[in-house]
Amino acid sequence: MSVFHNPERELQRLRMRLLVAAGLVLACFALVVARLLWLQIVRHDELALQAEANRIAVVPVSPVRGIITDRHGVVLATNVSAHTLELAPRLGRARTDRVLDELSRAVPITPAERRRFRRLAEEYKLAPTLPVRSRLTEEEAARFLGRSYLFPEVELKARLFRHYPLGETASHVLGYLGRVSPRDLQSMQDWPDERQANYRGTEHIGKTGIEQRHEEALHGLTGYEEIETSAAGRPVRTLARREPVPGEKLMLSLDVRLQAMVESLFGERRGALVALDPRNGEVLALVSKPTFDPNLFIDGIDADSWRELNESPDKPLLNRALKGTYPPGSTFKPFMAMAALSSGKRSAGQAIRDEGTFELGSHVFRSHGQERLGMVDMHRAIVKSSNVYFYSLAHELGVDAMHDLLSPFGFGRVTGIDLEGEAAGVLPSTAWKRQQFKRPEQQKWYAGETISLGIGQGYNHFTMLQLASATATLVTGGQRVRPQLLRQVEDPLTRRITPAVAEALPPLPLRTAHVEVLRKALHAVTLDGTSRTVFAGAPYASGGKTGTAQAVGIRQNERYDAKKLEERKRDHSLYIAAAPIEAPTVVVALIVENAGFGSAAAAPIARRVFDYLLLGQYPSEEDIAATRAGRSAAPIGQPRRIDEVALPGAEP
Repeated sequence: MSVFHNPERELQRLRMRLLVAAGLVLACFALVVARLLWLQIVRHDELALQAEANRIAVVPVSPVRGIITDRHGVVLATNVSAHTLELAPRLGRARTDRVLDELSRAVPITPAERRRFRRLAEEYKLAPTLPVRSRLTEEEAARFLGRSYLFPEVELKARLFRHYPLGETASHVLGYLGRVSPRDLQSMQDWPDERQANYRGTEHIGKTGIEQRHEEALHGLTGYEEIETSAAGRPVRTLARREPVPGEKLMLSLDVRLQAMVESLFGERRGALVALDPRNGEVLALVSKPTFDPNLFIDGIDADSWRELNESPDKPLLNRALKGTYPPGSTFKPFMAMAALSSGKRSAGQAIRDEGTFELGSHVFRSHGQERLGMVDMHRAIVKSSNVYFYSLAHELGVDAMHDLLSPFGFGRVTGIDLEGEAAGVLPSTAWKRQQFKRPEQQKWYAGETISLGIGQGYNHFTMLQLASATATLVTGGQRVRPQLLRQVEDPLTRRITPAVAEALPPLPLRTAHVEVLRKALHAVTLDGTSRTVFAGAPYASGGKTGTAQAVGIRQNERYDAKKLEERKRDHSLYIAAAPIEAPTVVVALIVENAGFGSAAAAPIARRVFDYLLLGQYPSEEDIAATRAGRSAAPIGQPRRIDEVALPGAEP
């Protein structure tokens, strides 16, 4: 079969194909040109701005945190510069372990530091870097720099670390700094936009104490840097910078030497003390024992230290002065006496017979060892601490009248001190019990429950801060000032000092004659009563009241015997006091847990506080040892001048 070709037709077909192909090429070229014109001319300004933004990084610059001092300028919290080795948490477990193994040949890394890094990596997965080793020595930093090319994943950074020079001293007041946690980030979402912006780049915030309450003032204002970066994202040069503004300098009303002295006097015993200036509400000492070292928390506490603090039965992280609530024992009796006078239920001269017991129905309420005091009026009942007198007074007043008369002193409510987490305590009433319990038989108030309230037992539970504040109100004739730790604020740029004035509250309408009755009785306690041996020879006049409060209940006919009880079930030792009693400049409330009679453990510490503040005396080493052991009364040995004694924990 023959095939005929038409050369002219085939040539025409080829030309057509070439034209179509050329048209497509020209169309594509036209599209490219059009796109270039669109990008280079129409969108030039917009794209140039985007390119500049990709080349320039805006980096927040965290401010230097403000320092904290005591009333005399002693630094309590500051910042120190140190090198730290940091690693990204997103490398994965296997790669991280390999890097740490190699790194440990250049710089020692302990197993505890490895565990801390892993824990932080789990908690802060989105962090750019986390510390592996903090606070390197100069030698360690130089050794790493010499081999840094071997560790591209590891960064050596110079950072400022929060530092508490006095260690455990005043730790519950200061609180501590910690890394911003996911929970913190969640709560920050509720902050105003301006405040959120100020915390960009911030890695640590105050977690407790003054560090938490005054976080915003201490933090300062965040600055920024505009940095030109390379294609690999490495900084090339700084284009612009707005300097951060350091945090404000806070001066507290605390006298840290007094604070350290009281902490030393407690020794290994548990308890709390609050010392206030009743004239202006300044807190001179706020002690909670045991203490802890806030430096442990700066970059994440290691597991062993956390377990030791968190699982200890002594609860060293509990601020007992602020959150610990206790039955006040006989320290409640002066307030009961004022309730009687204010309500007209009893006059100061009205006497009853104290035969050692008070009977209500078939129940018998006993005095200390069933001691019989005979006829007692209000003055003698306070001086000799007659239980029977106040049993009968509570029965006459009733629980609701007691609540209404004593609530204005601040019992059962927070004082409003500038610390977070204050406990309200309990000043019971029939309405309180109905709200507290669910079952009808539990909600009923029984007459016998009222009796024990009269001597500061039963449902009564207050903090030492409440007790100190109430004592200040009592001895000043009704004047009330909200307790405050912040004394003044200093601007970091202008050095302008702004006093922090405590809020004056409406005074209580206490009659001068009634206040004088109680002042005389409290003073007599130190002359003829339960604290007379402790205040023997004091060159000033003070007033006080001892208290012994049950830690656990005992059966109705069972006698208390401390030797038969384990230590944590023994009675608490309490004392409230004011000096000079005629015009008080300091009031004290304290408790030594499970230490027995108030005169044996608590009152001696109060005496040394007054000697410090009124006489400028610091106890001798012999006296401190005796007080720690609960074997002291009046001071022994040669007292020292305050400036002769170094602060415990202070660095040389």
